[in-house]
This record gives sequence, structure tokens and C-alpha cells, in this order.
Amino acid sequence: MRIAPSILTFRTWLCVLILFCLASCGFHLRGATDLSFNSIYIQGSTLVISKNLNRTLHTNGVKVLDSAENADLLLEMIGEESEKRILSLSGKGVVNEFELYYRVHYRTKLAGAELWSPVQTIEARRDFSYSDANLLAKQGEEKRLNEGMQSDVISGLMRRLSALRK
Repeated sequence: MRIAPSILTFRTWLCVLILFCLASCGFHLRGATDLSFNSIYIQGSTLVISKNLNRTLHTNGVKVLDSAENADLLLEMIGEESEKRILSLSGKGVVNEFELYYRVHYRTKLAGAELWSPVQTIEARRDFSYSDANLLAKQGEEKRLNEGMQSDVISGLMRRLSALRK
């Protein structure tokens, strides 16, 4: 089967147009975060996000050290909270929607600084509908929402760490 030259030309121009629009809108992949420190020491509580946080820091070229003596930045993970609230009920008193919260409390201290920063909190929130008829599916959805909130908290923490300057 042979394609007519006009159709081939149309497809080529369409691809070029799509690529041009994509490039002109400013779209680019996230890439590495620009951090002002090369090493970090994380102390305090071990959180659910600790493993992924270490992986994200390593991906961005930051060494996670085992002691605070040579670290450019100290990060103290104070704690985390997961909360599930009832958002709405049906007329019969059956839960229709839940609201999920995930919070992480932390503080930082630059190397050579005498004081820690005030305790800061990063929070993520999601709503999801609930149905007893789809119990297994809704449990899976809740798990995925919690994982997404944890990922969002890590991204927010990385943005806040990138704003720190020596």
C-alpha cells in the first residue's frame, strides 16, 4: 500500500507543528532540583517517606551522611500524621466520602548555624468517594492516594530545601 505524497507531507507538517507547540509552551521534564548543599544528615524519627526521601536526595546529587559533623545541612524529621475524616454521609447515615490528610513535621539547620529553624509542616489532602459494594477497589484507591500524598510531600520538601541558601 502506497501513501500519497500529499498525505505524507500533511503528516510531516502536523508532527512538526505538534513538536513546535510542545517546545514553545515551555514544557520540559522535571530534572534535578537545584540545591545549595552537597551533603545532608537526617536525624529524628524514621518516617514512612524516609526511604523515598533518601532516594530523591541521592538522585539530586546530595550525599546522605551517617553523622552530622561534615554535613552542609541538618534535617530533623520530627514526625508524621495520617488522618482519615468522614467528609459526607448519605441520608441513611452511610459514609459517602472520606478526606485523607498526610502531614510531615520537620526543621532544618545549616552547617555552622547556632539555631534550628522553626518546626515546619508539609501537608497533603485528598478526597475520595466510598462504597461498601466496592470495598476492595476502594481500599486499593485509598492506598494509591496515600502513596500519592507521600510523593507530593517529598516534592514539597525538596522545593523548600532548594529555597534554603547558605
